[in-house]
Amino acid sequence: MQLGAFSISLAVKDLDVSRSFYEKLGFTVTGGDGKQYLMMINGTAIIGLFQGLFEKNILTFNPGLAQDTSQLADFTDVRDIRASLVADGIGMTTDTDPDGTGPASIVMVDPDGNPILVDQFLPKPGS
Repeated sequence: MQLGAFSISLAVKDLDVSRSFYEKLGFTVTGGDGKQYLMMINGTAIIGLFQGLFEKNILTFNPGLAQDTSQLADFTDVRDIRASLVADGIGMTTDTDPDGTGPASIVMVDPDGNPILVDQFLPKPGS
């Protein structure tokens, strides 16, 4: 199972203050709308800053992206990841249509209450 690039999505109180802090740690903005969220990178470390979009920090995986944020030619589709997890008895707190195609996401919670997002925003090649 290829989960793709890993990042931490942080629920922040003030996007501008958090951006300034992480820039001092060497992160640079690579995406986002600048109003509610920003994606930042430092080498292969990726963080997302999200203001007002969710309550807790979230572990995030992006099928289709390598850790350097380049697009992968081949990857495990989120629906295949979902099917494997469900078969192993892991329930989804946010689910997707298992017969769908294109971008989709699922959310599950680990045994300690940490949300895990698998967010595929790229279509699988050939679909």
